[in-house]
Amino acid sequence: MVNYEMNYIPIVSLTANASGAAKAAQQGDVVVIVDVIDMSTTLEAALEAGAAGVFGASPDGIMVPVNVFPEKVGLAAGRLALKKDTAVIIVAEPRSGTPEERAGGCQKLIKGIKEAGAEISHVLPNIGSEAVRLADFKGRVVVAATNSGGVAFDAAFNLGAPVFTATIARTLKMRGEEPAEAAIHRFSTYARETKKNISLVAASSNALEDLLAGQYLMNRIIENGFLKA
Repeated sequence: MVNYEMNYIPIVSLTANASGAAKAAQQGDVVVIVDVIDMSTTLEAALEAGAAGVFGASPDGIMVPVNVFPEKVGLAAGRLALKKDTAVIIVAEPRSGTPEERAGGCQKLIKGIKEAGAEISHVLPNIGSEAVRLADFKGRVVVAATNSGGVAFDAAFNLGAPVFTATIARTLKMRGEEPAEAAIHRFSTYARETKKNISLVAASSNALEDLLAGQYLMNRIIENGFLKA
């Protein structure tokens, strides 16, 4: 049993979209982006494959009712890559396009990475767990520049929130409840240690899979005892 301070009453909630992510960040919550198809599944697979860190960023030209700054995400990712003496892998769209087409849609992110002085080793498609078959992710820093999950991550990150990702989809090595439990362990441990609440963010309110996954994760967090002060 974790001993919480008397003035800390843990809360877990579910919201949606970049606006929900921004609101959660403003509240000081741990923000968890749930974008099952495919951003958060791609990043879960990247972590499973040994990635040194993962980020999400908005592609260029996205119109949302909150501020996004992909170049700042790129700068942070690039700095982490330099610290880890590694390169950055970008995951982007279109899935069926060329690396050049994908790079063309995230020039602000790339600008930030280059400003940090880091190398970009690959620009891969956002295809979920299969993405890790396309390159060696071990030790790399990975940034997913995607229209839903990447934008929500970007919005929360640039408001200073600790941002995580989670999925319920299987990866190359994990099945059943394992992907969800791996993510829950990461972000709930951090939330307990920092005495923060958790906001799960369905990347798109139009994506039933994200909303249902968020509800599942919230139930599992409660069942795992996060709310027991």
